[in-house]
Amino acid sequence: MRLFHGGVPGLRVGDSIEPSPPNVVDGCPVCEAKKRGESPLIDPTPAQPNRVYLTTDREYARFYASKWPKGDLYVVSPVGELIESEEDPFPAWTAEGAIVRSVYSRCVQLSWAERRSLLRRWPDPETGRLPTRMEVADMERGIAVGSRMLAQATAAARHQAHG
Repeated sequence: MRLFHGGVPGLRVGDSIEPSPPNVVDGCPVCEAKKRGESPLIDPTPAQPNRVYLTTDREYARFYASKWPKGDLYVVSPVGELIESEEDPFPAWTAEGAIVRSVYSRCVQLSWAERRSLLRRWPDPETGRLPTRMEVADMERGIAVGSRMLAQATAAARHQAHG
């Protein structure tokens, strides 16, 4: 079974992937919600923060890589027991960690067409129903607003850090 992990950039073959706290940027409303222990719809907080998430669905892993600034997509091997994830809408598992076996893609960025394609496959967590075209459009607007807010907060933090 080929497993993917999308996330932090710059790892190399043989590097370990370990559980880490969520990436939090000051001034980002989604990040602030996570700090308060809330689970925003755009970027839900993992139910198992002490484990690493892996998937056989390359596009789903690309989505997670794209959430990092210049995030990367890796082919990985699990460390420890694989446990099926009950929270993910696509085939996914958790493990104690993972080892990078190859770098599949660097600096992953999804186009709006790629995001739409993935969103169309993403079932509602409560009903299992696939979204309508209108619902996909609404989600896109939410992602665009969230992305703009994160970019603005990141730019402000960099500006503040470099005075």
